[in-house]
Amino acid sequence: MDRRGQKLRFAAVAVFVVLALTGFSTSKGHGRSSHSGGGGGGCSSSSQNHDSSSSSGGTSGSTYHDYDDDDDYTDDTSGGGSSSTSATLRDATVELIDCATPSEPYATVEVTNPNATGGYFTVTVDFLDAGSRRVEQRSTDEYVGGNDSTTVQVDLSAPGVAAKVDHCEAEPYASAS
Repeated sequence: MDRRGQKLRFAAVAVFVVLALTGFSTSKGHGRSSHSGGGGGGCSSSSQNHDSSSSSGGTSGSTYHDYDDDDDYTDDTSGGGSSSTSATLRDATVELIDCATPSEPYATVEVTNPNATGGYFTVTVDFLDAGSRRVEQRSTDEYVGGNDSTTVQVDLSAPGVAAKVDHCEAEPYASAS
């Protein structure tokens, strides 16, 4: 029996060494110690389920999540939506170039984006009569590249309205939209 005991002891030590070298441990935790505060299993596949109760049809509802996979994802997109982008963009500056005339029923403005990132900006122009009363106020959204300027046309609602317009005033800033 002494020989059989030595063989069992050798087998146990060999299994322990193999487990230690492959990163498996006897703890129930999953993931690295930097995520869960404890040791973890050595499996790297998030498709494996290590909870024996749920893999055998149990009702615990526990599913395995490989937290280590989360380290590889970086959110470098700027467009989950334009609202997150517009919150970080400074307003563009607007300069009136030409006002509307009967032959050209639109105002022309230059929009300058001071941001390194391009975005859409809302340009607003007041079309005024000779007494500086508003005939119409019109707005348009325009994309302007990062650190760039773009000429934008702001149309009147109808060509006939241009006959009533004496001069224009552009809002000095266009907000990110």
